[in-house]
Amino acid sequence: MDAPPTRYAKSGDLLIAYQVFGSGALDLVFIQGYISNLDLCWEEPGWAYFLSRLAGFSRLIVFDKRGTGLSDRIAGVPHLEERMDDLRAVMDAAGSRRAALFGFSEGGPMSLLFAASYPERVRAIGIYGGFARGRGLSEDLLQQRIPYLERVWGTGEVARNFAPNKARDPAYFRHLARWERLGASPSAAIALMRMNNAINVEHILPAVSVPTLIMHRTDDEHLPIENGRELAAKIPGAKFLELPPGDHSFIGERETTDQIVDALEEFLTGKHSEPDTDRVLATVLFTDIVDSTKRATDLGDRDWRILLARHNEAVRQELARFRGREIKTMGDGFLATFDGPARGVRCATSIIEKLKPLGIEVRCGLHTGEIEMGRDDVGGIAVNTAARVADLAGAGEVLVSSTVRDLVAGSGLQFCERGSHRLRGLPDELRLFAA
Repeated sequence: MDAPPTRYAKSGDLLIAYQVFGSGALDLVFIQGYISNLDLCWEEPGWAYFLSRLAGFSRLIVFDKRGTGLSDRIAGVPHLEERMDDLRAVMDAAGSRRAALFGFSEGGPMSLLFAASYPERVRAIGIYGGFARGRGLSEDLLQQRIPYLERVWGTGEVARNFAPNKARDPAYFRHLARWERLGASPSAAIALMRMNNAINVEHILPAVSVPTLIMHRTDDEHLPIENGRELAAKIPGAKFLELPPGDHSFIGERETTDQIVDALEEFLTGKHSEPDTDRVLATVLFTDIVDSTKRATDLGDRDWRILLARHNEAVRQELARFRGREIKTMGDGFLATFDGPARGVRCATSIIEKLKPLGIEVRCGLHTGEIEMGRDDVGGIAVNTAARVADLAGAGEVLVSSTVRDLVAGSGLQFCERGSHRLRGLPDELRLFAA
């Protein structure tokens, strides 16, 4: 979905940035972790998918906490009471009298304190990767950490702690660096570190009287699972869901995102949505790196991973430019769909040109037909046809079916005929053309 408009709620002397989207009967407020930026969320496919899924069953309200993202900066160290004021101001501005809260990491203790203080405004709570108590480091230890934070903030090194596995991808690591820079200034990050270190809502946990779901990963290195177990044990009637191993931040992990959202939706509504399946007309693109196995062997594992990450970033940039929808990567290639065949062909030719300076040759194949759209995959004969067309393409070639060629008549695209071919698994011969 497209990024919703950003509005501002007045909280005391500050303005808090927020967005409202989705059309579900349930109001759900998502409270983010350490830092955030509403604009940047919609530029990262993993974040956009996660928020869109939440909005699939709710009227979703998201905001940047004071001192972060698009909200006003502050002097000094924020505290939970002020942040509760911000949450209340955002709910009032969004016209939400009573909502469910979903707290991510640092958003967990804030959700719990708000629910205990204003139970009439909270119908239920979901928490992922939360905690009751900060680390409680001494002032001397905090002072020792400040020079490090000032030195590396904005490079991605701090955010790496939240997603150490995904940060091994150079492209994702660059995203983490932007997340830091656009999420908070170095001084704001230090103030937030101080606040998080001092958080302790342990004593109010028995006073949380609304239904509560706690979710936590088994091997979370940033916040061990004992934090989640403590919350579930001390909140009356809380339900605890242990999630499979992985990074503290699940953003960008489609399967884990679905598991978390499905569990939250079922907890809040009594059911979870089945994956949407629709048949639509679309242009399907397959890309494939030529001789990828040999390249990987010649380069070695480390250099191949770096080159593959640069390849993936370049392809994704072109998909975004031509309004393509990335379906999945297949190690050394992409599967994507387009709502117009001309955009698909132009994207494929642009991908080939964009990758040449990297010394990467790819082949591309396209076909237009009716496909079955699932939540995170596509299927049908048209998909199989596009895959077979790509198999026949040469290095640096964009090969298309006659269907694509016919549909782009008048677009200015030019083609050379490549003859008729009987494609494996298909009953009839298909004429192919090179763009």
